[in-house]
Amino acid sequence: MTALAWLVDAGADEAIGAEPLDRLAKRAPDASSAQDDGRDSGQGNASAPQRHTVQHPSTREPSPSRSPRNDPPPVWQATSQALRSHENTLADAEHAARGAASLEALHSAIRDFDGCDLKKTAKNTVISRGAPQADVMLIGEAPGRDEDLQGAPFVGAAGQLLDAMLRAAGLDPAKDVYITNVLFWRPPGNRTPQEQELQLCLPFTERHIELVAPRYLAFLGGTSAKALLAEKRGITRLRGQWFAYQHAGLPSPLPAMPLFHPAYLLRQPAQKRLAWRDLLAFRTAVETQADPLHSA
Repeated sequence: MTALAWLVDAGADEAIGAEPLDRLAKRAPDASSAQDDGRDSGQGNASAPQRHTVQHPSTREPSPSRSPRNDPPPVWQATSQALRSHENTLADAEHAARGAASLEALHSAIRDFDGCDLKKTAKNTVISRGAPQADVMLIGEAPGRDEDLQGAPFVGAAGQLLDAMLRAAGLDPAKDVYITNVLFWRPPGNRTPQEQELQLCLPFTERHIELVAPRYLAFLGGTSAKALLAEKRGITRLRGQWFAYQHAGLPSPLPAMPLFHPAYLLRQPAQKRLAWRDLLAFRTAVETQADPLHSA
């Protein structure tokens, strides 16, 4: 009862109005309310309750902050627009990659491609190093800080370890292998590449493999192995095994072996023993020109 009496003293005279009240809507004061609050007579009346004109929703003036023009698009509409934009950009990447008739043309197409947002934060486009005519093509993940600064793949600490391992296995990094990545721009902070970023670069990587035409492929790390083999398993389950790599532009499957990424070996030096064993098996196939896909 005390609460009810307080509401009556505050001016409440009915429990439910006939129409909803939008207290944010602009309302023109009527004459009675102006007289009640003393604006016409100049005399205030603190005890007189104030009444507000209730407008019908169809005639109420909309609040500027809730104007339909200022509201964000529905989530489903924004998602659909982003999907269409990604599909269009992916089509542009496929068209540019297909149109490259040589390695030089492909490198130019990659440098000119602006569809991947990673390019906006990277200092350089990082494509390749080594010998394009080599039988072995190594494909890593993405440029790191040193690679972004120098514009070449595997030139930092991980690259130095990779070169040392190749030389120890009897492979010259400058003459016997061709090295690239599945991404051509450094992800900010060396974060893990996103699926859409990999999709946009994949047409260029596939064309890259076609133009180099290696006899053997090595995928360095889980990101490149899973992206190019369409695998969900991690690198610890894929490493050291031969897989048949194939896409529509290749005349026949290529033997491909996933290997530990040298950056992983820097963090986990105990895994170098397995990495060395895998590299020796890879080197043996290259030296003997073996066909791992059809050998017993």
